[in-house]
Amino acid sequence: MEQVTFKEFYDFLLEGKLLGLKCLDCGAYTCPPKAVCDNCGSRNLERAELSGRGRIATFTTTYIAPAGYDKEVPYTVAMVELEEGPWIVGRLEIENADEIGQDLIGEEVEIGGKEYPTEMFYPDKKRRVVPVFRLLRTF
Repeated sequence: MEQVTFKEFYDFLLEGKLLGLKCLDCGAYTCPPKAVCDNCGSRNLERAELSGRGRIATFTTTYIAPAGYDKEVPYTVAMVELEEGPWIVGRLEIENADEIGQDLIGEEVEIGGKEYPTEMFYPDKKRRVVPVFRLLRTF
């Protein structure tokens, strides 16, 4: 099994690349990386760079921030089904999600990463990198 560290995963995201794992037993992709295949539970995995493209499956916009995130609202979080199959959650770079509404579902996106200030509840955490999606078409 080839492991992928979270540091590597987040470093790749910041470069606009998506690192995952491909199962050598069933062929499924797992992302973000884990110890076993999401599909069959095998540990027979190899590193794989995924396309970083997918479609929005669902989303929500937050208007009232949790404690410590007061300056970050509103923000939209989307769940995206990647071209290779796995689903991944991240921020959607969009200012007018509530105006577009349900038309966002099914829209194509590409992934990147963004570094945010560390969280107040995890003072030992060195960095906070979040997957960020950009729409491939404009509204």
